[in-house]
This record gives sequence, C-alpha cells and structure tokens, in this order.
Amino acid sequence: MIRTLACICLFLSVAAPAPAEVLVIANRSVPVRSLDSATLFDLYSGDIKVWANGQPVVLVDLSQSGETRDLFYRFLGKSPSRMKSIWMKNLLSGEGKPPTSIETEGELLRTIADTPGAIGYVSRSKAAAVDSDVVTLIVIGSEAAK
Repeated sequence: MIRTLACICLFLSVAAPAPAEVLVIANRSVPVRSLDSATLFDLYSGDIKVWANGQPVVLVDLSQSGETRDLFYRFLGKSPSRMKSIWMKNLLSGEGKPPTSIETEGELLRTIADTPGAIGYVSRSKAAAVDSDVVTLIVIGSEAAK
C-alpha cells in the first residue's frame, strides 16, 4: 500500500506541468529595468502616460483569452472586462486610449521590439525569442498571480 502511494506521488510530481510564467517586457528604449505590480497597474490603467524620459507609454495587449493573458490580469488584480471598462472610460473622457490589441505572442513580441516606449507581456515559452531590443521588467509566476 505504501509502495503504491509512493508511486502515485512520484507519478503526479513528474506528470504535473511546470508552473506557467509570464514576462512583462518593454522596448529597450524604456528608461526602467524593473517594475512593481502597482506601477504596472498604473501603466495599464492609463494613470501613467509617459515614461520618465518623456517618451509616451505604448500599451500592448493580447486580444484573445488564454493562460498568458489570464495570468497577467490576475497579477494586475483586475479582470479583462474591468480593465476594458477603465480603458473605455479613459477613451470617452479623452484621457487615453486602450492598448494595441495583438493576436499572437510572437506578433506582440515583434511589436514591442519595433515600438519605442512599448510594454506588454509574453509567456516564458516565448522567452527564447526575446532579443536585444526588448527588456524583461517583471517575471510573473503562477504562484505570484493568485
């Protein structure tokens, strides 16, 4: 019985997927090299519109729901629908616009690399594609986003 339980525990520990991680990335031109969650929320809610060097903040977001997007929004502490209502309020009041919506993580990564002032997020699995034009500001683990 003990041997069976030990085998089951071993199997579950090997079969369990590694925790997902999301990288918050920005164009190399951005004058910061790390962010905390409160500052990240202020950027995505439109409270911070320019970087410290005066460059406009360009927000980039994945358009479709998925593990990467869900983990990012859990880290922000808001649902995608709540963030959308914040962006719409900013748009209607003339105080800002919603993030640029991108279909795939690869496309999002290229957009951030090519756009000065851009910030967004990709899954850790896309980290191999992160090049010298992009910097990682935050690593969000599945544990941190709960």
